[in-house]
Amino acid sequence: MYIKRYLHEPILELLKKKQKKNRVIVLYGPRQVGKTTLIKELIKGCGLKTKFFACDDPDIKSLLSGIGLSKLKTLVAGYDLVVFDEAQRIREIGTMLKLLIDYLPKKKVLVSGSSSLDLANKISEALTGRKKTFFMYPLSLGEVYLKKDEMDIKTGVDRIMRFGTYPVAFSLSDEMEVEDYLLELARDYLYKDALEYQQVKNTEQIRKLLVALALQIGQEVSYTELANTVGVDQKTVVRFIDLLEKSFVIFRLSAFSRNLRNELNKTRKIYFYDLGIRNALIKNFNNFELRNDKGNVWENFLIVERMKRDAVKKERKNYYFWRTYDKKEIDLIEERGGKLNGFEFKWNSRSFKKPKLFLEKYKSSSLSLVNRENFLDFVM
Repeated sequence: MYIKRYLHEPILELLKKKQKKNRVIVLYGPRQVGKTTLIKELIKGCGLKTKFFACDDPDIKSLLSGIGLSKLKTLVAGYDLVVFDEAQRIREIGTMLKLLIDYLPKKKVLVSGSSSLDLANKISEALTGRKKTFFMYPLSLGEVYLKKDEMDIKTGVDRIMRFGTYPVAFSLSDEMEVEDYLLELARDYLYKDALEYQQVKNTEQIRKLLVALALQIGQEVSYTELANTVGVDQKTVVRFIDLLEKSFVIFRLSAFSRNLRNELNKTRKIYFYDLGIRNALIKNFNNFELRNDKGNVWENFLIVERMKRDAVKKERKNYYFWRTYDKKEIDLIEERGGKLNGFEFKWNSRSFKKPKLFLEKYKSSSLSLVNRENFLDFVM
């Protein structure tokens, strides 16, 4: 069953909109997140005659890499919409897209990529001001439980914090099948782009790093300690983390600071876009109530669901955490329009001690508690 994605309508609207000069629509997102499924649904609904290129196919990759204008015109003649799925596979994709926009401006062009590593580099300069970019997360709570009541949603959250929201994982009813799928995905397929792009040959180092990060969600990470754990130098750790972030496996939060003497300002926390992947890496799919990492899992869940919500609402924010050397902390700081909103995440507690230092220094800021009783207001 197709679960309608929030991106469906805004992209469909662009495809149907008549413009003298079209912009390339770029759809980013992790592997297996449902980009191809969404594209196929868009093709069904847009009413445009479509030429679809599956760029993972070696024959298509060979056909399109380094293609000239004359041959390109022949390939897309008679079509209104041209789709390049997993376009990062195509050599000189930016040049090809520029040719399409420059010489065939009436054609709609939709490009997808499971990695911003190569695709962004190849198209950013070539398509400056002539592209519209969308990011596709794993399924959000709102997409999964669009027509469910509050009790159903709260019941389903335990499953999400165990198995995440990858469409395939969510569609399987047998828990053993879900675990097998996630374990397979977490082995190396998920970060295939990082390995290929930078020609990283030692997958064991990447795996060790991911396991170490999975065990430290919600905690400040030290690149030096990670380097010792993985058995590589610190520069390699930084490089691997950057690759994994650009492959949409993990994301970083930096410490918020306006240079108060006792504020930490050079630390970071790392979270996973999907908790199913995180749990697969440490091989722990236990029920939420039985977990000893409950607080950290809850924190990761709330932050990533908040990011999904903000993306839908088109609220552009900067995200941070806040901590002082004497261990006063706030789990999430959102900065938007010069205003700071802080959130503390607790599974059981109904109250928390608000750091006076933060409120005194940042007088227009607010602090709120998010727990299992009120979290739906925060994420949906």
